[in-house]
Amino acid sequence: MAQLQNRLLASLPSNAAAAIRPHLKRVELKLGDVLSEAGGVIKRVYFPNSGVISLIVELSSGQMIETAMVGRDGVLNAASALDRKVSLNKAIVRLAGSASVIGVDQIRKISDEFKFFRSILIRHDKVLSAQSQQSAACNANHSIEARMCRWLLRMRDLSGSEVLTLKQEALAQMLGVQRSGVSMVANGLQKAGIIKYHRGKIRIIDLRGLKNRSCECYGTVKAYYKQLLG
Repeated sequence: MAQLQNRLLASLPSNAAAAIRPHLKRVELKLGDVLSEAGGVIKRVYFPNSGVISLIVELSSGQMIETAMVGRDGVLNAASALDRKVSLNKAIVRLAGSASVIGVDQIRKISDEFKFFRSILIRHDKVLSAQSQQSAACNANHSIEARMCRWLLRMRDLSGSEVLTLKQEALAQMLGVQRSGVSMVANGLQKAGIIKYHRGKIRIIDLRGLKNRSCECYGTVKAYYKQLLG
């Protein structure tokens, strides 16, 4: 049997993995794809194998602010699907990749049969909630540079790559700041030899330097994940 690439799926006991595997369908996650809308009915649950999905809040002004990220160690829409609820966030593919997708009826059935699986999905939802709360505190109290460094570190962790395809417009949207602010910070990090930015691609050169300039929120979110999901 092929190895499950998503870390949540890979952590399942063999009997639960065998039950869910036939219902999974591989799909490509294309940059900019909208996977769910706030208030929309959830039809599919996504377990990313690669790439990154941003959960965002969209204001009436058109401004979008990121609240959390989902990657290869997580799942999109699971907890809401279990409770037959609508999506609370808009979900956009921020880094292209792929995902294993399952319908809501199948995931409900399997989670009812395997309590461990249901527990994982609920605990993951708590991790996303903790991310959202931390992001709110971070946006209110930390500098653009610290927030951007934290964001790049989290993107690196989820993608498993030192090279991130990110335009400044996307960074500005996710950080809730003006593009000029992102440009200034990116130039400063590049001059310091921490990143290299060229034509929409950011290469992390100095990981330790990036961590030193990041705020405490990066470590806090990682600790939440380790505590709840291991």
